[in-house]
This record gives sequence, C-alpha cells and structure tokens, in this order.
Amino acid sequence: MPSTAELTMMPLSASQIEDLKLASSKMSGANRRSFQAAITLKHCQGNARQAERVLGWSRDTVELGLHEQRTGITCLGAQAACCGNGLWEEKYPVVAEALWALAESHCQQDPTFRGRSRTPD
Repeated sequence: MPSTAELTMMPLSASQIEDLKLASSKMSGANRRSFQAAITLKHCQGNARQAERVLGWSRDTVELGLHEQRTGITCLGAQAACCGNGLWEEKYPVVAEALWALAESHCQQDPTFRGRSRTPD
C-alpha cells in the first residue's frame, strides 16, 4: 500500500524524472539549487526527503535551495572566494615591479603634452 507522501505527490513518469535529473546536472551552484527547489515545491510539496527519494538529489542541497527561495538570500560558497589562480603580479612582485619600471622608462610622455609638430616646408 502506498504511503501518504506518495499519494500526494504529482505523478511523474520515468522519462520526466530523467529529464529533470539531466536538466539539474547541467546547472551548478545557486542556479541548480533554485531549480531543484522549484521542482521540489511543484512535484514533491516542498519535501526534500521525497525529492531525494524520487529524483536522487541531495536532500541538503534541496533544503538549502528551499531556504534560499523562502528568504531571498543566495548563499555563496567559500570555493568561489578562495579558489582560482592569483594574479601573476602577486606571485612574482619583484619581477612585476622591474617590468613596470622598464615599461615606464620607454613610455614617458612629452612634458609639454604636445605631439611632434611639423615645420611647414
């Protein structure tokens, strides 16, 4: 006999479930959480455990997406702030300073701020 949670869920075919899983796998971060929360609200009555069971999504991710939708505040992970290559100038400050000095010595502007003037022939 089906449980009450299964009776209240809108029926999804196997093909629809695969389509939702595929769509979710193509997204990342806040977009994925927002999508999963919207589908959970529509098809699983906002129950993250049911979304985990039916769609195979992480319950914690769905719950975070539901909280983000409810509050309107998007959570940012530490990965976005702490990852990625640093600036080359930060890695090699001595070399960067030497290159800046070399470049500035070759690009000094005319002190009168006028270009070369031609004398009429």
